[in-house]
Amino acid sequence: MAGRRARTGRGWDASPPRTGDATTPRPRRGRQGRAEETDPEAAPASPRDEAEAAREICLRQLAVRPRTRAELAGALAKRGISEEVAAQVLDRYDEVGIIDDAAFARAWVTSRHTGRGLARRALANELRQRGVDGEVASEALGELDEETEAETARALVERKLRTARGEPDAVFRRLVGMLARKGYPPGVAIRAVKEALAAQSAEAAEFAEHIDADALADAEHELDRNARTLD
Repeated sequence: MAGRRARTGRGWDASPPRTGDATTPRPRRGRQGRAEETDPEAAPASPRDEAEAAREICLRQLAVRPRTRAELAGALAKRGISEEVAAQVLDRYDEVGIIDDAAFARAWVTSRHTGRGLARRALANELRQRGVDGEVASEALGELDEETEAETARALVERKLRTARGEPDAVFRRLVGMLARKGYPPGVAIRAVKEALAAQSAEAAEFAEHIDADALADAEHELDRNARTLD
């Protein structure tokens, strides 16, 4: 009998695998039966695609709240949009009024002063953090005059005094500190607290009589100036 014949099917046939055999990688097929691209390298986005992506990013940011040009530029850079495309999109938004840093600054000052009682110094810092130009910020802050600022400081103190507990001296320091954190100058803060204490009770009024607002304000200014020098 002749030697063993080669087994067929799943046997020991030594012939090379045919195309489509289980040992040959097959191209993936889409739902329509066409082979899909297996190249892992994605095609580079065209300038038009990048600009469209930039516009979508900006619109999503603006849907949450108004943004400055600097804030939008930062968001675009974080998502890999090139500076050239970002500038083109933001310039166009400037032209049609979607971006308006001056209007943003005015609205920010009004909202944050009315809602949080922030003074000009704190507001200036917030605008700077959001990339608003110094001249634009100064113009917006100019609409908040000293009289309005002093009235707001007094209202903040009176509201806090309703629930304040402790000796007049401790209450005085806490309230001055509260106003300082909101950006009020020492003189404005000390006078607002002194006036509010004087109207609260006989004991508080007696304590307030001995407060030299001007002397304390000068001392606070000196401490602030020294701290900034050390920084």
